[in-house]
Amino acid sequence: MSASEVDDLPDDDDPYAPVQSPRLWRDELWTARVIKNEDDEGWAVSMTRHGESEPALVAPWTMGRDKKNPKPLDAPAFHTWVKTASEVIRRHEQQLHALLHKSVMVSTDGGRVKVMLDIDPDEHEPTATLSAVDARGEEIARRKVAPDFRLDSASAAAWLARLA
Repeated sequence: MSASEVDDLPDDDDPYAPVQSPRLWRDELWTARVIKNEDDEGWAVSMTRHGESEPALVAPWTMGRDKKNPKPLDAPAFHTWVKTASEVIRRHEQQLHALLHKSVMVSTDGGRVKVMLDIDPDEHEPTATLSAVDARGEEIARRKVAPDFRLDSASAAAWLARLA
């Protein structure tokens, strides 16, 4: 940690105490830290949500007027970074949800059926469940499948045909 980063830290022992300094801003949920950009000679802002070990976002930061040091953080910039980092996390969560919960609609003699694949990504023993609901929302079938089961219209139709 550089001397300037040490100067930005509060005197108390609370790692989440509010801070508003030129290179470190912190509120009850987020910490923004201006850091040296490892990829070039510029600066970056690292946004970390409290309790997380890795930053949610690291992005380029503006140089100051002297073209050497970073522009100081301020309230509007901090709030913009919080909004941006929150969006990154939200998009990541949406993407993960889409990977773990898939569905397709299949036409059958009995009407339209929604077939769903729900994956439990347990680190040691991932599992998956294939289920089907009719147009009224009533479950008509459920079974365990491999977590790498490929759900598409053809595999769903084939599964439903075997049930009939």
